[in-house]
Amino acid sequence: MNGTLRLILFDVDGTLVDSQDDIVRSMTLSFEALGLTSPKRSEIVDIIGLSLETAVIRLMPGLAEPLYENLVIGYKAAYKGLRAHNGTTLSSPLYPNARVVLQSLWAKSDYLLGVATGKSRRGLDILLEEHGLSDYFFTVQCADLHPSKPHPAMLQAALAETGVEAKNAVMIGDTQFDMEMAGAAGLHAIGVTWGYHDVQRLGRADHIANDFAQIPLILKTLWQDAA
Repeated sequence: MNGTLRLILFDVDGTLVDSQDDIVRSMTLSFEALGLTSPKRSEIVDIIGLSLETAVIRLMPGLAEPLYENLVIGYKAAYKGLRAHNGTTLSSPLYPNARVVLQSLWAKSDYLLGVATGKSRRGLDILLEEHGLSDYFFTVQCADLHPSKPHPAMLQAALAETGVEAKNAVMIGDTQFDMEMAGAAGLHAIGVTWGYHDVQRLGRADHIANDFAQIPLILKTLWQDAA
């Protein structure tokens, strides 16, 4: 390392935590509450990572605008209910090795950690607090203030907030949307295979991680290659 500050940005759903079951159930309940046929599980999983407003349109194009608004409201209510019933740590458990890797990266003086997620800020704050991770992330970019992935606004905001150059930053995520967002912002990208998109869809990634424990070595290799 040469002392250059590096920014490491993480997606959340499918990268840090496995929230698939609650997301699918919440979306299903939201559609059914409006008398609409719920999309298939595979279709719902495919849109995880997008902002809610974008996700519901992609799942069922051509509906009247009020229905989309109600789908979003219904989803949020259902998700909140499931989280309250099951508890955050059971509804959205951390992936194996996630905590120890985050701790090790956070401890490095030349690393800054951040989040870029399609979740709302309120939902993310609850998630991080319940998992005891609130203090790990220097910059937090959510769907509330930015266009949906793969628009690069989240990453551009993170770079501006931290003062890190794009060449010294990396996006880590499990979806095609994360990889495309990183490319649009000029960041390096690490695709992870334990999430929700098949590895074939992570083609824009500079590196692929099959286990969270591989990330520190991949980061070291990435910075060496970029030197």
